[in-house]
Amino acid sequence: MFPPAGLPLPGELLLITDELPSPADFLLHKLLADHLKHVRGSGTQTRCLVLATFADPARWKHIAAKSNVNLDQHVASQRLIFIDVLGRVQSGETLRPLYDIVQAELGKAAAEDEGRTLVILDDLSPLEWIGYTTLELARFSRALSAASRKANAALVIRHHTVTPGDPDDLLRHLLQLAAYHVDVRPLASGRSGAVSGEIALHAGACSTPTHQVKAIPRSSALQYRLTDAGATFFDKGTSAGVL
Repeated sequence: MFPPAGLPLPGELLLITDELPSPADFLLHKLLADHLKHVRGSGTQTRCLVLATFADPARWKHIAAKSNVNLDQHVASQRLIFIDVLGRVQSGETLRPLYDIVQAELGKAAAEDEGRTLVILDDLSPLEWIGYTTLELARFSRALSAASRKANAALVIRHHTVTPGDPDDLLRHLLQLAAYHVDVRPLASGRSGAVSGEIALHAGACSTPTHQVKAIPRSSALQYRLTDAGATFFDKGTSAGVL
């Protein structure tokens, strides 16, 4: 089963990194579907904010439908909010307006929603590509993390790794903010029809002893296979998919 029960943690940052040959879209969609279906909750209402830089909401809705999740219903009930990141910012300027929007949405959560809100930022890399400095992105991610922690909302940030094995300054900063880090990579041996890639899970700098989630080291990474219905996960060296 992936992700492990409890992830992402309320009030903490779950960082997801991926590479061009192994995009982590499937994992973001799974986290959203699981959250809205209350698989880790008590059956009470949940909320989700999706800050999307490139992906069209229609694509999110199409993929969610394969998991029997009707996003239109959640949007209509305002339990799901899509925020068009690139439509809200201007290249090279401050990201404060975007932060204010997120903070306002987090503030709308009723008291009974505390701990049941998920924020997904998909992803930081395009903001870097259009001219935002590492310093501005670091400040924004730090402020977003602090706002989510204050609201006891789980935060998920995806960041594309351009130079595997050589983390850039922004990635180093994100690693210092994260409670856990999911590292999605292609197979070292190259593409395979039976295996789409592999996943490692590391404790981050902000992980706490009170919320221990079993890590998955790179040496025993979980492998996955993408299908039309989603992803199946299995131990390295096996081909028996498990849900």
